[in-house]
Formats: sequence, C-alpha cells, structure tokens
Amino acid sequence: MSAQQKSVKLGEIIREFNLEILCMAPDYENVPLRALDINRPGLPLTGFFEHFDTERLLLIGLTEHTYLSGLAREQRQESFDRLLAYPVPALILTRGLEAFPECMEMAEKHGRTVLRSTQQTSVFMSALISSLFNHLAPQITQSGVMLEVYGEGVLIQGESGVGKSEVAIELLKRGHRLVADDAVEIKVTSRDTLMAAAPSLIRGYMELRGIGVIDISRLLGMGAIKLNQEVDLVVNLEPWDDKAVYDRFGLESHFTEILGVKVPAATIPVKPGRNLASIVEVAAMNNRNRKMGHNAAQELTNRMDKLFAEQTEGGAS
Repeated sequence: MSAQQKSVKLGEIIREFNLEILCMAPDYENVPLRALDINRPGLPLTGFFEHFDTERLLLIGLTEHTYLSGLAREQRQESFDRLLAYPVPALILTRGLEAFPECMEMAEKHGRTVLRSTQQTSVFMSALISSLFNHLAPQITQSGVMLEVYGEGVLIQGESGVGKSEVAIELLKRGHRLVADDAVEIKVTSRDTLMAAAPSLIRGYMELRGIGVIDISRLLGMGAIKLNQEVDLVVNLEPWDDKAVYDRFGLESHFTEILGVKVPAATIPVKPGRNLASIVEVAAMNNRNRKMGHNAAQELTNRMDKLFAEQTEGGAS
C-alpha cells in the first residue's frame, strides 16, 4: 500500500503545547500543518526569502528577538510586513518574549496567527519537531498480526487462512502481547525505526475463524495488550511446498522493505505438526541475539572452517 499524506490541525498543536494565542487568523484552529520541520526566520527577517517554505511554522527565539530589538520601528514594521505577507500557518514566540507592536500590526493586516510559549527555544523547538514528526510521519496500513515477543516487535504476515491469528493466540497464551490484528498501522518515527499500532476502532480485538471476534483484554487481561511497538522482525507464513528449498542454515540475512526501511525477515513454512508459536518465539530471540552481535550460523561456520583447516594441515604434514 502507498503511504498516506498526513496533516495535523494547528489547534491540536496549540492545545498539546498549551500555547498562548496573541492573534487569531480566521479559522486558525483548522489550519493544516503538513511540514515536518519549522523555520527560524533569521534571514527572512533581513529580506532574504529564497527557499523559504511557507508551510512551516515560524519560530522566533531570543536571537531573532534581540536582532529585531536593534532595528528602528519602521525597519521592524517592514520586516514583519514582508515576513507575514507569506501564507505561513503561524508565528510562535518562545521564552515568553513580548510581541512587538509591529508584529501584531502586520499579523492583523495579513490575517496571521501569533502564538507564544514560555519554554526555552531549544527545548520547545525539539519537542515541536518531535510532535510534528509523530503526527506527520509517513504511514501505511498492512495486513497481518503485530505482537511483542520477548521484547521484539514481530509482524506476522501471510495469505488469508494460513494461520496467522491461530499462531498469535498461542503466543498470547504464553504471555506475549498483542499490538494489532488484521490491520496494522505502521509509520516511520525516526531514521530506520518503524512503529506499529492498531487502528483505534479494532484495538484489542482479534478474529478467529470458527469462533468470531474476541476481546483479548477481557479474555487474557490488559497485560496482553500493547498500544504500539517497534517493528523488529517480519515473519512470513506460507504453506509448505515440498518442491521449495528452505534455508536450513541461516547464513544469509533476509530483509523486507517497509516505507524505505529495511527490516529483518524470516519465512516459515506451515504444515501439520509444526509448532509455529515456538518457532516464532525462537525467531524473535534469534533476531535479538543477532542485534547483540551474535550469529549462531556464522559462528558454527567459522568453527567448521577452522576444523577443516586444522585437519588439512595435519594431513599434509
């Protein structure tokens, strides 16, 4: 599935950070924010607007405020007139700084929103960018079951009827936790990190063929539910094929790509008699082991190579 273009309303950010409203643009609460970054308008205040992104929030801290304080009133008015003529979503003052009369005058003139935070600039800026990334990060919805197994986020996928939910139920009975069943929302939270969650409508529910929809929190307790989890491993279940050649040694690392992020992947063939829940548990533990720098297949290969080399040298002598 393709990633969704997301936005968050300005009103939601205002409430999240408890921002003081100094000037309100028409319908300011519903202004959509789509940019993942913000602008510190140092150069634009001097009249340089090349590469100026009008979709970003503007942030004025102590540095910009000090510069503006040194300008004559007419110069400040001209700077804010040029700046706020652009359709920016809002201008935010940090550190509880006083808004210049010229700023308020031009905000009224051009219909722009002016907000204020009492937080330090760097702290507020970091928190705001993190929040925007959380709201606007690229996101897709994939079919499958997402669980936390021994601390590893495991996304179980496979064609309909292969047994994903049955494996998940067995894992939940063993004390692991459900994140999502059937539809899994996945988004990028930072570089090379994917976060999975369930759509709010179906959170905590599972569907089992022959049983129907069940409420996991009521059957197994709230401890069996987790709201979100990083995706550490993708497990693909597929019907056993006698003609297929399956990896028995594990020397090669396999990956699948989600939203441009490579995630370790394993394919598990399904046939009667295989304890799939135990295999998924081992896959999760082995993935964690590899992240810690241990590769059993590679270690065994090295030991075998060493043994063969010693035997060859002994035979030659």
